[in-house]
Amino acid sequence: MGQVFAEIDGKLHAWIDRQSMFFVGTAPSGADGSINVSPKGMAGTFAVLEPTRVGYLDYTGSGAETIAHLRDNGRIVIMFCAFDGPPRIVRLHGRGRAVLATDPEFAALRSHFGKARTSGQRSIILVELTRISDSCGWSVPLLDFRADRDILDVAQERRSDEHFHRYWAEKNAVSIDGLPALDVEPATG
Repeated sequence: MGQVFAEIDGKLHAWIDRQSMFFVGTAPSGADGSINVSPKGMAGTFAVLEPTRVGYLDYTGSGAETIAHLRDNGRIVIMFCAFDGPPRIVRLHGRGRAVLATDPEFAALRSHFGKARTSGQRSIILVELTRISDSCGWSVPLLDFRADRDILDVAQERRSDEHFHRYWAEKNAVSIDGLPALDVEPATG
């Protein structure tokens, strides 16, 4: 039933664009350490940049596991599930890296995303795909999408740039296992 694709073609790209959420999985090197799976959503935060290159907007949050794991070994998988329509799961395996909001290439990459609001974005996670596959998804429940939540946008729009730099330096510098994540100096002033 499952299929492996050489690249994201137009049909698969359109299917990905219709999904309202996705999941990101990473893990540190070695036998120890915490595996991380993060749900992601909000329209306009995921982009197919090239047939074997994707990215998503990474927002300030309570942890920086994905960034730490990518710095450690680069391994990442992004999974989409069809919660309506025909059942399907698509997994995008690859090597990733974080392009921080302070990096010169951030602005050019950011132009590929449909999300208008920008507050709180700490990076773009870029993934060079090494395996693109799908599977049946027969056990994935049918769910009705009502709307994106705007809670994160509203909360982060109330914050200053200084708040984010301080937060990144204090709370996103290391993973829960102590791996380095963000190298950001706290804002002064």
